Amino acid sequence: MIPTAWPDRLLVVDVEGNGANPPDLVELAALPIRDGHPDTTTAGAWLIRPPVPVTPFATKVHGLTNDRLATCPPWTEVADEVQGFLADAWICAHNAHVDYRVLARHLPDWQPIGVLDTLRLARATYPDAPAHTLDALIDYARLDLTEAPAQRHRATYDAYAAAALLLTMATRYETWPELTAAAVPPGLPGTPEPEQEPTLW
Repeated sequence: MIPTAWPDRLLVVDVEGNGANPPDLVELAALPIRDGHPDTTTAGAWLIRPPVPVTPFATKVHGLTNDRLATCPPWTEVADEVQGFLADAWICAHNAHVDYRVLARHLPDWQPIGVLDTLRLARATYPDAPAHTLDALIDYARLDLTEAPAQRHRATYDAYAAAALLLTMATRYETWPELTAAAVPPGLPGTPEPEQEPTLW
């Protein structure tokens, strides 16, 4: 069971970059969670031609080459579509600071309702796990990723894996506030407000 008061729109996101610093986007996936399951039928996925070529190291990680991206649209052609897709939603990612920072830099007028981090949540939920990388947690939580698209380190696969991890861990929490207290990094949107001490006025 997922916690009560689960939000209407929750998107598990993953980004892949070109290896520059700061990175330009080459791939973005946004996977909705609906009725307690990843909904691949309504997911958003974009391949993007970056303004600066992909480095050999980045290609080695995600497998996307400059030739593969040569015919893809630049970010300016998909930015409005992506912002519309992400609007009015919570987002979730593994090590969410990274994905949120990249998205916020590319979408300066966008602000999610809140940000969940499966890395932070895993440290609270599985303190005895040998490691809290996504690969380690896939094994530790015995996630079923047979329906995941593409392969590891592609945005669509990693978003699916993070979604499966989130849903598995969410069963340990009864309410949405309990989950967000463990999963929202300090300073990011959705950080729970501290309880105020009662006053006479």
